[in-house]
Amino acid sequence: MIDSAEDARPFATPRVAAGALFVDDQNRVLMLRPTYKSYWEIPGGYVEAGEAPLHACRREIREELGIQVDIDLLLAVDWAPNPGEGDKLLFVFDGGRLTAEQLAAIKFDDGEIGQWSFVDEARLDEVTIPRLARRIRQALQARRDARTVYLHEGEGPQ
Repeated sequence: MIDSAEDARPFATPRVAAGALFVDDQNRVLMLRPTYKSYWEIPGGYVEAGEAPLHACRREIREELGIQVDIDLLLAVDWAPNPGEGDKLLFVFDGGRLTAEQLAAIKFDDGEIGQWSFVDEARLDEVTIPRLARRIRQALQARRDARTVYLHEGEGPQ
């Protein structure tokens, strides 16, 4: 029951996405080059209706990389409103390090991904958009600190 005009305000209905941060022995980040975008991303994508972010992350890794990876540790949650796309809630999970066998098994079956590469943290701004570079840097630091961080547009709380 609505008792006042304040109670009638609309609730946020963000688009939700989940991705995985994979690193190599030099702590470079696994980045993917989608065929339909001009910048690189971490593996991941949008959460489907009724799907949990962690399950979406695992599904996207299977779909994009063609490998099965057990992921469960959350590194970052980012509240990222976007004027062109609306509110977004983005989860970054720790994918850890892929084995040589897993790396050799990566295949792009659906045509969405053109290539993959490990990218040094210092080069993130060269390959991706600023808000994603900020989010990845924060997730890398969270991984080093063994903690989970809350972000707002890729930055710490303000």
